Amino acid sequence: MRSLFSILLFAMAIQAVPATAQSSASPLLGSWAVDVSRLPMPPEARPKSVTFTFRDAGAGKWTTNVDILGGDGSERHMVSTYVPDGTPSPIEGDRAEADTGAVKLPTPNVMVLALGKGGIPASTRVYTVAADGKTMIETAVHFGDDGKPVMRTNYFNRVR
Repeated sequence: MRSLFSILLFAMAIQAVPATAQSSASPLLGSWAVDVSRLPMPPEARPKSVTFTFRDAGAGKWTTNVDILGGDGSERHMVSTYVPDGTPSPIEGDRAEADTGAVKLPTPNVMVLALGKGGIPASTRVYTVAADGKTMIETAVHFGDDGKPVMRTNYFNRVR
């Protein structure tokens, strides 16, 4: 309940830009690779690669693809097509972390993603593209078993 309340408070603080204005100018569009050397985990536990691709799917919709190559050679793939207006949309493929996401773009270079699994909040992530358009930072928030918020930061480099 606390996590739902926190997510709702966070969402209320965001003012959305109309979807038609978002996709044409957003520097988020394209492919991004996580700098796995900076992940907050031991090197032996890190994936080999993590790539996010955000693309304009037309008709005011976006599609996000996430591809993860594990350190053990395993592969995980997730995809979702959605209107970036905060409406929940299903996630297809690997659902280990989430089965639903809702996206808003408060500014062209910022994406707020709320993830849910099994009808309850899972995490909130904020993606921010730097002014030069070459790097992106993800701030991810989830709640630990003790109910306290846990934040982590991941760093991305533009692939294309």
